[in-house]
Amino acid sequence: MDLVWYVSYGSNLCAARFACYLGGGRPLGAARDYPGCADPTPPRRAVPVWLPGGIYFALRSRVWGGGMAFYDPALPGRVAARGYLITAAQFADVVDQEMHRAPGPGLDLAPVLRHGRDTIGPGRYETLLRVGECDGRPLLTFTAPWTAADVEHTRPTVAYLDTLATGLRETYHWEPAQVDAYLAQFLR
Repeated sequence: MDLVWYVSYGSNLCAARFACYLGGGRPLGAARDYPGCADPTPPRRAVPVWLPGGIYFALRSRVWGGGMAFYDPALPGRVAARGYLITAAQFADVVDQEMHRAPGPGLDLAPVLRHGRDTIGPGRYETLLRVGECDGRPLLTFTAPWTAADVEHTRPTVAYLDTLATGLRETYHWEPAQVDAYLAQFLR
């Protein structure tokens, strides 16, 4: 079993929401059920991860109704994220679910592990990034193939921001004012 760190910078910062990607179900505030991974085993560990760059909100989520978070490593700043230690097969199933597909046959991670980036399709979360390493295992995330400057930014819904806020409090033990200040920098 090959383990990787899935790094979430968006709503999956919230452990209860991410649990629905692994085991199936409907997260609080979401408009859809998730089928879950073929292997519903919970993460072996979760750790705070800081990424260079920034996030922005764009498009319109079919789950939340407003803008979705995307990571752009070329933006100035730092992104508060959460790494979940899961299997490579679970990571592939999470990518499929983010693209509203049923978990499928798997994903070849060799290109992203070798080159640090692999665009597996044109979809909003089909660009895989290797953003570092933790305890000898790769840190992997996904984002859009475009940059923050290439797309119109859209406001996220309150429910989406509340889920991000919950994840930030869980991961970093921040007070509400710290969470609000962190998120406000990306909402300008």
